[in-house]
Amino acid sequence: MTFLQYGEVEIEYLKRKDKKLGIAIDNIGLIQREVTPNVFSALIQSVLSQQISTKAAQTVCQRMNTLLHHEITPQSIRMAGLDAIKACGMSQRKAGYIIGIAEAALTGVVDFDALHTLTDEEIIKKLTTLNGVGIWTAEMLLIFSLCRPNIVSYGDLAIRRGIMNLYGLKECPKEIFEKYRKRYSPYGSVASLYLWALSAIE
Repeated sequence: MTFLQYGEVEIEYLKRKDKKLGIAIDNIGLIQREVTPNVFSALIQSVLSQQISTKAAQTVCQRMNTLLHHEITPQSIRMAGLDAIKACGMSQRKAGYIIGIAEAALTGVVDFDALHTLTDEEIIKKLTTLNGVGIWTAEMLLIFSLCRPNIVSYGDLAIRRGIMNLYGLKECPKEIFEKYRKRYSPYGSVASLYLWALSAIE
């Protein structure tokens, strides 16, 4: 099991830049979040999990792992085919997205092995050309697969709620969000971990 790596450098920087966030970091302590280094596998799992409960997503993932003999690769998905993928417990549309992502990998439309050589913006642009993949999904891959250090997602409701809870705001429009995102840079991904934790506090 691999976790998102961060330490004193990132923590001290964020505490120096933002006293309120610094207090929250001290109160919450070190956060361990698992990462999936295989970008293709991480993307398939992310698409699988869209718009269903965590429990349902785990069930579908387990069935798909069994179907593909724990090898979530473009080749194994193509060999399984649409009907078998759908039978794991998902809609025709979602199964179609998964087949489409596998075909994009196999035909070189998206070179998953080379994604790490691109900038954050280039990766988002490339991945969002795939059906079923939006900006938020691409941003989560940047954090939890490619381990990019400076991602704070405006499209993530919990992130915005975390900002509102931390600073006592009634709402979090784009301009206020951008102010804090710039403040956290270049360690926005670590700030995101704490904002998620803060979003759960009533």
